[in-house]
Amino acid sequence: MADYDLAVIGGGLNGVSIARDAAGRGLRVILLEQGDLGAGASQASPRLIHGDLSVLERRAFFRVRAALRERDTWLRTAPHLVRPTRFVIPAHSDGRQPWVLRAWLLLYDRLASRPRLPASATIDITHHPYGNALQRPIGTAFEYSDCMVDDSRLVVLNAVDAAERGAVIRTGTRCVRADRLDIWRLAVIDRGHRQVITARALVNASGAWTASVAETVLRMPPPRVGTVQISQIVVRRLFDTDNVYVFQNSDRQLIFASPYERDFTLIGTIGHAFRGDPAIVSMVASDVAYLCDAANRYFRERLELVDVIRTVSGANLVAGPARDGAMAFDRPRGKAPLVTIFGGDVTTSRLRAERAVSKFTPFYPMSPRWTAKTPLPGGDFAWERFDAEVDAAMERWRFLSEPQARRMVAAYGSRLNMVLGDARDRADLGPAFGPELTAAEVRYLMAREWARFPDDILWRRSKLGLTMPPADRDALAAFMAAKESCKESCKAS
Repeated sequence: MADYDLAVIGGGLNGVSIARDAAGRGLRVILLEQGDLGAGASQASPRLIHGDLSVLERRAFFRVRAALRERDTWLRTAPHLVRPTRFVIPAHSDGRQPWVLRAWLLLYDRLASRPRLPASATIDITHHPYGNALQRPIGTAFEYSDCMVDDSRLVVLNAVDAAERGAVIRTGTRCVRADRLDIWRLAVIDRGHRQVITARALVNASGAWTASVAETVLRMPPPRVGTVQISQIVVRRLFDTDNVYVFQNSDRQLIFASPYERDFTLIGTIGHAFRGDPAIVSMVASDVAYLCDAANRYFRERLELVDVIRTVSGANLVAGPARDGAMAFDRPRGKAPLVTIFGGDVTTSRLRAERAVSKFTPFYPMSPRWTAKTPLPGGDFAWERFDAEVDAAMERWRFLSEPQARRMVAAYGSRLNMVLGDARDRADLGPAFGPELTAAEVRYLMAREWARFPDDILWRRSKLGLTMPPADRDALAAFMAAKESCKESCKAS
């Protein structure tokens, strides 16, 4: 008998979503991630939950409708991670005609099956707060509703839910060989130790490594696909409102400028073909200049290359010019089944996972589809009550400021008590690392969310790396190393 019903290679959004779905249907699941959860393309997404106007412009109406339906699902199941936002498209003289934009947005409203968010509208931004940050020749704009998401937290909480439903999540574990018989025999290296794991079925969800895993680990022909690099830049906060700007660049690409971690703005994305090691993806100066130039066509405050605080890049496989996700099911006679899945956007990740797991229904008895109605950990409240959850947190833990409470609720939702416990003041949470991170939160992230190194916390479990001083980073590294050493010595004894 195999150790597991399903093994998943890859801890990006596709991989953890599949692990969660399968574990919730009663399968014995193990997920193998060579680094940290969401450390590849998942951390470089544009952080949007949307129907995608560029897809609508290509007249892919059914795809937009499905994405908007998923947008509603995320609002129900992850109200702490997904926040409704007004998106603003200024009408530029060199862009699409205003009547064209208005027509597309009216159709966008109609494609939302159950409109839970405000409809689109035309606004005069010469007398509107949206216009304060924009250049004066721009007078008309269009606004519509979509959502922002904390993409890194979305990855981690899918993994947390999978684990709570019985899945085994192993980070820092690399699959080096897979032998395909009537079951899969997987040779893995886990923190220097080699072992063999067996599974009745396998999912290759290794993102940009999908082709290399197919070729070197599975020893089968890799999928015929391309690799694309997506990149964004982080700059100082350029506007005071909470909306997202959608800019029409001179090449007709749509560029998004979003509020980012309170004090910053995220601008992106730019994508192009990529060659090289997916573990080392960096943004070239010409791409940085492209995004700065796109922003400078609209914002009053001019951006230069030196104003870029951080770049965010990732690589992933794409199938075809539309750059959609793809999935393939393979089951030769007498051999264990294999699903290969890659690409796709954040919005439809739950739906992709549901379809992938459903491929195995002829082989396993499993319970019905369930993820569309079940909240992620901490998401058991209505999205309209987010501010009420923040107020409740400030009432219970009076030492929290409003921005601190908002960050914590956005990360942990109704499970914030698992992090802060019965603390009466900030000293009860242990040593502080920077203005916001405490030892209590670090211990929780290490114990419950597989954080092993400072970057796991500073850039994926949170974005506190943007503001943490170097001395506090060093203190955090020492604290985590001591905790890890203690854990290993406890195991040995």
